[in-house]
Amino acid sequence: MRVYLDMCCLKRPFDDQSQPRVRLEAEAVLSLLAAESATLEFIRSAALLLENIQNPILLRAARVDLWLKQKPAPPVDPAMLRSRTGELMGCGLAGFDALHIACAELSGADAFATCDDHLRKAAQRCGQVRVRMLGVAVLAEEVLA
Repeated sequence: MRVYLDMCCLKRPFDDQSQPRVRLEAEAVLSLLAAESATLEFIRSAALLLENIQNPILLRAARVDLWLKQKPAPPVDPAMLRSRTGELMGCGLAGFDALHIACAELSGADAFATCDDHLRKAAQRCGQVRVRMLGVAVLAEEVLA
């Protein structure tokens, strides 16, 4: 299974763990990352690198950068990426959200995992998303069970 973890997933282990949901999602992310194998592959993207560079918390950005640079992002045609991102923005998805989804789709992701309920709902309303959108805890339950 090819999985795209959005930036909120990659940041989740660094968030305040006092809330049960945050702790559960952080554990899900860490468990998934530890389980990467021939059957579970994570897709990196230029969008993830770009968003991570904008992170004002330097230690968090550095740790995420280490993971992102372990493997190269698959090549994506820039014209197709611009076009698909524009289509997704046209149906109401925000800029980075649309860019991440377009990257996932064009990279052949089977699933797009996020901790962002608003993003999943916006993608569902859009009706044009071509990758399966799900919460990271749900993905972990499916993959690791």
